[in-house]
Amino acid sequence: MADLTELMKNEVFMAFASYATIVLSKMMFMSTATAFYRLTRKVFANPEDCSSFGKGENAKKYLRTDERVERVRRAHLNDLENIVPFLGIGLLYSLSGPDLSTAILHFRLFVGARIYHTIAYLTPLPQPNRGLAFFLGYGVTLSMAYRLLKSRLYL
Repeated sequence: MADLTELMKNEVFMAFASYATIVLSKMMFMSTATAFYRLTRKVFANPEDCSSFGKGENAKKYLRTDERVERVRRAHLNDLENIVPFLGIGLLYSLSGPDLSTAILHFRLFVGARIYHTIAYLTPLPQPNRGLAFFLGYGVTLSMAYRLLKSRLYL
């Protein structure tokens, strides 16, 4: 079994770690953005969250939905649905010995697609912007999975 020192010398793994850090940081930003919009628009999902703005019936007016908050929240959920599979498949792919330039292309396309997807979602840009960004990122993950299954796994 390879030790951590050998793993840190693996250029593909280090590239994956770098791009994974970028998309995880972006995903963390989305939860902060959701909280920001909830606080600035005084829109809360749970009664205990709005207790500092009032008591009883006065607090209930803050239990509502807001299109901007929901848009950020949906973008964050979409990140969760796409980044988690990328992390798992990308990790296995990066450890399978792919060509460095091919791997970096996969990682860059995925990260670019996720960042553009967020911009398209939050701006909002007209379709098919968001859809194309989604399918590009999804396609990259599928491509890594296919290459991994084709070259390294025993079925």
